[in-house]
Amino acid sequence: MTKDYDFIIIGAGPAGMTAAVYASRAGMRTALLEAGAPGGKLLKTNKISNWPGIKEEPGSQLAMDMFEHSTSFGAVYEYGNVTEIRDGERKQVICQDGTVFTAPAVLVATGTKERLLGIPGEEEHIGRGISYCAVCDGAFSRNQDVAVIGGGNSALEESVYLTQFASKVYIVMRRDVFRAEQAVIEAARSNPKIEILQNYRPVQVMDKEGKVGGLEIAHAQSGEKKLLPVTGIFPYIGADPVTGFLKELPVLDKQGYMLVNSEMETVVSLLYGAGDVCQKGLRQVVTAASDGAIAAQSAFQKLRSLALL
Repeated sequence: MTKDYDFIIIGAGPAGMTAAVYASRAGMRTALLEAGAPGGKLLKTNKISNWPGIKEEPGSQLAMDMFEHSTSFGAVYEYGNVTEIRDGERKQVICQDGTVFTAPAVLVATGTKERLLGIPGEEEHIGRGISYCAVCDGAFSRNQDVAVIGGGNSALEESVYLTQFASKVYIVMRRDVFRAEQAVIEAARSNPKIEILQNYRPVQVMDKEGKVGGLEIAHAQSGEKKLLPVTGIFPYIGADPVTGFLKELPVLDKQGYMLVNSEMETVVSLLYGAGDVCQKGLRQVVTAASDGAIAAQSAFQKLRSLALL
């Protein structure tokens, strides 16, 4: 099956949904292509408190509001797991089920995927006590001890979120320096349910009757080991870009992030990137939305100048 559009957006996170608003308002026949639920990382965020105009709102609510807006001017929401993009006068976006979407312009806004710890016991306990989404699975840790791995904003924010369910939350950090905003650090430090373990690294996930039965950690300098009596583990140690389907095109850096110019365009004409999937310094909802708006407007102007609209 082949479906034709003027503009195809791959990924329905904040960048993709914003691009859909701008593209469809400009009159482009726009497809918003997503392999999961719309919202991206908003769906995994308890509260958003840095989106201008809204002091605080659940991430899931902002995702729903954005999605309703993204399709309100005619953009079509399509399901598809993209496996390849082929360049040409009309680019071909090929999906796993054999569906091919074509358009002269394509925007990639697929974001990033959480990084694994890479320790014994991790993979077999994913969904059995290990979760990469505190918002999704935090309620399963009610009245239990849990561990959060990482020292950035996400790790600390989700640690505070988990305290409404868990009896105790251990924050396990490889270093003794936080990579988070000061307000977030203070919120974690001042919470009586949180214990911060700095200079420790996770070594092994322990099993108990097929579920997480503890987490063994080791001190970074001395090698001293401790066993944390946790039943839940939430790693927040970074993420990798979802760009495997772009590996045949010269648009990625060594880490797999997209390289784009100020118009969000790659070296492949009319192929754009937006949001967390791009090589950039700040990855936030507001910067993703900005990227999406710029990409859609850039694509519209270029398509019109080439008489392709």
